[in-house]
Amino acid sequence: MKSFTIQEINDLLKGELIGNTNQKINSPEQLEMAKNDEISFIGNKKYEKLWETSQACAAVVNQDISIEPGENRAFIKVKNADLAMSQVLELFAPPPPAFHTDIHPNAVIDATAKIGNGSRIGAGCYIGPNVVIGENTTIYPNVTVLDECTIGNRTTIWSGTVVRERCHIGNDCIVHPNATIGADGFGFRPCAERGLVKIPQIGNVIIGNGVEIGANSCVDRGKFSSTVLGDGCKIDNLVQIGHNSRLGKFCIMAGNSGLAGSVTLGNGVIIGGSASIKDHTTIGDGAIVGAGSGVTCDIPAGKTMLGYPAIEARDALKQWAILKRLVRESCGK
Repeated sequence: MKSFTIQEINDLLKGELIGNTNQKINSPEQLEMAKNDEISFIGNKKYEKLWETSQACAAVVNQDISIEPGENRAFIKVKNADLAMSQVLELFAPPPPAFHTDIHPNAVIDATAKIGNGSRIGAGCYIGPNVVIGENTTIYPNVTVLDECTIGNRTTIWSGTVVRERCHIGNDCIVHPNATIGADGFGFRPCAERGLVKIPQIGNVIIGNGVEIGANSCVDRGKFSSTVLGDGCKIDNLVQIGHNSRLGKFCIMAGNSGLAGSVTLGNGVIIGGSASIKDHTTIGDGAIVGAGSGVTCDIPAGKTMLGYPAIEARDALKQWAILKRLVRESCGK
């Protein structure tokens, strides 16, 4: 088990140590559940009240903290407690699942595939013809990578993922379990003679560098060219990205949100949980779509939208306040 002194953790964070503790720190934990050998964090002043009843011997805190740590307890003051705590979590993180051999003998790898130095492929994987995998990439058991795909350096693909033919994943990406990259887009047209006619989806998916895709999420291939996820995008679990959508850099999509086909997101767009975006819609740089909202038209850069259909947040809040008042008045309250 890993353990560190408060001074060793402060040396890592380069913060300001307030108070002290002689207790060895064995793990991080949230304030309410922490024991006296654990470190926690206070990222918002409203949680200061929890410190008195917490058993944690130390906490990483923001610089605006207004309480004292107390006897044999310590604070590490930093500019951003959330970011600093990520370093603490990395410090205590257990090792990833072990590979006893880099290429498991039960993996099926086509003779034309190219595997870079230091890459590891687990049991039950299938790596198809003309696939290129970069260096120091990890592919956990039971992953399927079909023909002519490329996967960059230092990327991690977790079990159950399927990467369909001709799709490309960049460097330093993480694809969580059971994600599907490059399934057919949802394209059908009614026909009097044939019913619903399937429209062939002959494009692919291109994923940039530093992208993370959550468990059970789907990124559909383009009908014509490519569905594109820009560098640094972070996609939560159970997210749907429709065919020919294009995401700029550093976009965030929270769980259960979805893009219909041919949606364009600028850089730094945030899509809240369970939000849905209509096809052929453009959302400008830095815009925010609130959780549960439904976007039916283009959104200018920097706007925050709420509701269904989504409108500017301040207008939505006014409407909700008026509706609430009307309901109260109609009920005589």
